[in-house]
Amino acid sequence: MNTSEARPADPTGDGDPEFRNYVEIVLDGLVDEPGQAVLVSGERRLGAAEFRSLVYRLARALRERGVERGRTVTLLCGNIPETVAVRYAVNLLGAHFNHLYIRLGTDVQARIMADVETYAFIIDPRLAERGAALAAAVPVKHVLVLGETGDGEPELGDDLLALAAPQSDEPLASAARPDDLCFIRHSGGTTGHPKGIRSSFARMQGNWLGALITGEQRRDLVCTPLSHAAGFVADGTLATGGTVVLHYGFDPGEILATVARERITDIFLLPPLLYQVLDHPDADSTDLSSLRQITYGGTPSSPVRIAEAVRRFGRVFQQAYGQFEAGIVSVLPAAEHDPDRLDLLRTAGPLVDGVEVEIRDEDDRALPTGQLGEICVRSENAMEGYWKNPELTAEVLRGGWVHTGDLGRLDERGYLSVVDRIKDMIAVVGGHVYTTELEDFLHTHPGVRHCAVFGVRGEGGHERVHATVVPNPGANVTAQELRTLVRDGRGEMYVPDVIDFVDVLPLTDTGKPDKKELRRLATPATS
Repeated sequence: MNTSEARPADPTGDGDPEFRNYVEIVLDGLVDEPGQAVLVSGERRLGAAEFRSLVYRLARALRERGVERGRTVTLLCGNIPETVAVRYAVNLLGAHFNHLYIRLGTDVQARIMADVETYAFIIDPRLAERGAALAAAVPVKHVLVLGETGDGEPELGDDLLALAAPQSDEPLASAARPDDLCFIRHSGGTTGHPKGIRSSFARMQGNWLGALITGEQRRDLVCTPLSHAAGFVADGTLATGGTVVLHYGFDPGEILATVARERITDIFLLPPLLYQVLDHPDADSTDLSSLRQITYGGTPSSPVRIAEAVRRFGRVFQQAYGQFEAGIVSVLPAAEHDPDRLDLLRTAGPLVDGVEVEIRDEDDRALPTGQLGEICVRSENAMEGYWKNPELTAEVLRGGWVHTGDLGRLDERGYLSVVDRIKDMIAVVGGHVYTTELEDFLHTHPGVRHCAVFGVRGEGGHERVHATVVPNPGANVTAQELRTLVRDGRGEMYVPDVIDFVDVLPLTDTGKPDKKELRRLATPATS
């Protein structure tokens, strides 16, 4: 090992010899044991030495092409081991990555690529056609592919794996400094200026990785995109000597089979995906005894369905609430997942250490305990701001508090309840309909498997309440039956103007109900 290159006395060059890039922490955490894989993808099983070698060789190949501190590398990559390795290689060089959601429209992806000033564009061979369209739309210095494309696929750029193969796999010192940009994560971008959240290396290490390192070795199944929260969960697993099993797409039957075969201990799922696993016919017959923790979050969950999941799988559930802007805010631990306490399951649990929350009114004044308002968060791990958008940064980061755009309340115990997104709240005659509350109530009907509530603007300019419902198999539930249930239980104001029935809800890339698509498909209100 070339120790002078691997660990210089001052790796940052700015007088902070104590700082270590999160990539170094992860790579040092890999367990070198014969036969133990750190990454599993189908039949492929990569050991620690092979994975480290890949990261260092990729980093040197990228460095030869000018990837360095301050430059943006955009990834169009799915859940393959090379995606994890190339992200680490980029960050080891002190550059920052921008990982595109695969199912975004080409125009949105192109706008994001241009907005972040992409220097190098790295493409998963399975996504060659989309990659070619983006490379043609957005000129970049380098277009690189993680392997060869198949017959009939468009010509792209250089094969990055081939370029990396002859490189040295000796450890490479990190070039990153704590305040350097580590990644840009887009939580918007479907309209107007893309909403890119900036995160530094210091924040990456202190917030995301620090919160996920548990000291326990895990076998983590990643079945949601590495471009979202699952990527950071994988970092925590690898840093503690665990194994990450990658699924390229989401299939509830394959998830159950993999849990049994690979003795999975941990999974992160958004609630709609959790419900699909829960509802799968193999759920009762599959050996799930290895599971220690199923973390869910990212979108509102139904207390009724979570209680059902606890009764089926046991107290292995943990709910986490947070935002990329604010970090992790609160956690409802497994011990408090009492299936007979729907009041508890409606909360997102107590605040995590080091996080302050105030509930604010429209004039930005703090509200008393129990009152509903915007959730505002103060934490050392808040974002640095939005990419090239100082106006939005100033609006969201007011007075050192992240204004989340979520409506919620704190109870006398300090437990946080998230009621709705402000933008999803439906203004109706006489008040507001909170979509999450109506979804929770509709889930109490035995014939409702899943549902989504959203507003659709009518001809007069006002919003109408729409609900799209997935019925349980064999259920004969009708729209009128559900309207009567809501009228009797929640009042006339909450009664949906339109109820559509579907076999499955459309979901976004990350597993949230796609309310934009639901609005497009919704039956128009007739009165």
